Amino acid sequence: TACAAIALTASAGINAEEYVVGTGATYRPFEYETPQKELVGFDVDLMRAIAKAEGFDVKFINTPWEGIFATVDKGDRDIITGITITDKRKQVVDFSKPYFLAHQLILTDKSVKINKLSDLSKGSVAVVSGSAGDVAASKAFGKASTRIRRFDNTPLALEELNQGGVVAAIGDIGVLAFYARNNPDKHFNMTRDPAFEEQYFGIAVKKGNQKLIDKINAGLDKVVASGEYNKIYRKWFGTDAPKLPQ
Repeated sequence: TACAAIALTASAGINAEEYVVGTGATYRPFEYETPQKELVGFDVDLMRAIAKAEGFDVKFINTPWEGIFATVDKGDRDIITGITITDKRKQVVDFSKPYFLAHQLILTDKSVKINKLSDLSKGSVAVVSGSAGDVAASKAFGKASTRIRRFDNTPLALEELNQGGVVAAIGDIGVLAFYARNNPDKHFNMTRDPAFEEQYFGIAVKKGNQKLIDKINAGLDKVVASGEYNKIYRKWFGTDAPKLPQ
């Protein structure tokens, strides 16, 4: 999914290895900037917890989503998070264990009620370019359909829905449900198309970097076992975390 991305590049710290974390900070509540330009969110908290559990340091820097995979491939970054695990992406990066259960969600104006994406007989749909939402819309309407409006990031896509420029937006449930809850006056309708499969976010590294994947997986296991993962999940989503697959 075109989610946001967190990218890390390693450098040797004095007391511990430090990873510079680049976040695509337009992806509430996973990662975004406060008015004070502080990077916060579920992914930020989780990455800090994993780092603490494994004894390395992290430093966060805002990094655009576009081209994030290329930065990992070139070695400019070492890690990206907030990435939907897909077979296609497994060809270009190696993934950690899943760390977030997700699926696509359709958000529609209060006047539009549907049961599945194909029920949208007219009007345009906003998606983030190259995201899982884009894939779903392309499958339903055709990749070249003029009904699909593609945007560089999630806030732009949701703003288009908010302003009435499109009848629906498709994106990750964590992001869209968070947006709907924070805009109750809009009375958005939320729909999960039965064809939308369960998906998982993973932490990705350059192919072949097994040492780093092992470190991330070990840290994730520790924060799940200690209850820290559930604490972070409740902070951002208000419910207990679902059990993650191994």
